[in-house]
Amino acid sequence: MTTTEATEPTAALDDSFHVFDTTLRDGAQREGINLTVADKLTIARHLDDFGVGFIEGGWPGANPRDTEFFARARAEIDFKNAQLVAFGATRRAGGSAAADPQVRALLESGAPVITLVAKSHDRHVELALRTTLEENLEMVRDTVSHLVAQGRRVFVDCEHFFDGYRANPEYAKSVVRTAHEAGADVVILCDTNGGMLPAQVTAVVATVIADTGARLGIHAQDDTGCAVANTLAAVDAGATHVQCTANGYGERVGNANLFPVVAALEIKYGRKVLPEGALAEMTRISHAIAEVVNLTPSTHQPYVGVSAFAHKAGLHASAIKVDPDLYQHIDPERVGNTMRMLVSDMAGRASIELKGKELGVDLGGDRALISRVVERVKERELRGYTYEAADASFELLLRAEVEGRARKYFRTESWRAIVEDRPDGTHANEATVKLWAKGERIVATAEGNGPVNALDRALRVALERFYPQLAKFELIDYKVRILEGKHGTESTTRVLISTTDGTREWSTVGVAENVIAASWQALEDAFTFGLLHAGVEPAE
Repeated sequence: MTTTEATEPTAALDDSFHVFDTTLRDGAQREGINLTVADKLTIARHLDDFGVGFIEGGWPGANPRDTEFFARARAEIDFKNAQLVAFGATRRAGGSAAADPQVRALLESGAPVITLVAKSHDRHVELALRTTLEENLEMVRDTVSHLVAQGRRVFVDCEHFFDGYRANPEYAKSVVRTAHEAGADVVILCDTNGGMLPAQVTAVVATVIADTGARLGIHAQDDTGCAVANTLAAVDAGATHVQCTANGYGERVGNANLFPVVAALEIKYGRKVLPEGALAEMTRISHAIAEVVNLTPSTHQPYVGVSAFAHKAGLHASAIKVDPDLYQHIDPERVGNTMRMLVSDMAGRASIELKGKELGVDLGGDRALISRVVERVKERELRGYTYEAADASFELLLRAEVEGRARKYFRTESWRAIVEDRPDGTHANEATVKLWAKGERIVATAEGNGPVNALDRALRVALERFYPQLAKFELIDYKVRILEGKHGTESTTRVLISTTDGTREWSTVGVAENVIAASWQALEDAFTFGLLHAGVEPAE
């Protein structure tokens, strides 16, 4: 039998505790994720940079994509921290591991570590595998010992372990004991259905360690919302191997989230599980992986979400002004995140002062100025504006109060947008703007894909001659919300626009009874903010 040489990472691993990532296999089972081989290679590089010890790449032999991934990973990635892991099952009932084609595919993957999934719930053995409890133990023993004899390190995932332990604890433990005695380095207790709670996990893990002497790991699903807590509970009971996925991706509601688990181990437990400096890259890695899988990063994810260290209440801001630790459990810079102050009708003077400092606007401790800003924010939020998600519009408001006048790069005389419904069912969208800029009156017309896009293009046609920096500006997000108040189409509308110049992004807000008028306000702010930060001096 031909096997492929296993590869090792260039950095030596501390084997006393394992951080094992299964984003590329278990995480990829999340609804809405469909990874290409190129996607998997990119994510593997991110995870290796982060410093996880093991990256489970998939099931070679089960599908061509995973087989190709292992071949390309060997050739294209020089792992610095992680070892690549191949996933597969124990050999079939009634056969032998040496002759099993699926076991052979695991060896041919070239992965230095192999994770075997084994049945540990007696009903699953009899109903799913359709074999005897004794034969299932022999399947575990034969497959583990064969792979070990071939020079592979073997981990065994005991599927449905906790449910199996509840139904038949002695048999569940016998699977762990068999895997351990056959040469498995770690036996992982899997909460496959995700139904466990932390106290239950602690009790079971402690008992299994005492009764089997095996080194144990934990694989927790999040169906009760306890996957991270269950993982840490298993560590408290003696588990030294944690299986997680980036951003908690996984089947149904997901798996234990890699980032809060690692942060808790490093910061709360004081256990070093990552290379030096890697923890500060956590927010960047989380968002980078979210981009690859094409899912918007969760804003409220612990540690790495943009709202993880965002403060809104005035009382909180007053305390944070004295000492940020009064309302933050850690310094956000430790995980590569930042503190943010949110401006809303709940804001007090401290919130405004701290937000000004964050935006680089010195309020000089002027209590009268700060009070005016607070009142203006509250008045505008009452009308439907929101500055939590529109920092650029708030900065323009703040600068107008500080400088005594609004920044103006152009003055609007009028604008209009026309939507023409044609007999063939198509629509034509045209906008005309009449502006004054640098002492000159400009009239510009443009067509677009919708009235807002037409207005955006007309603005550019009118102004790019004066402000060539506008050519870099690109609208990247557009959100409309109908606010409470009048009914139906008479309701007030709020528009949020996100813009980029290729280097930074900013968000602006507009509110009006007309969605196009609200959009115009947000567009005006977007252009003004972008020109301000491009270093252009205001001049009508």
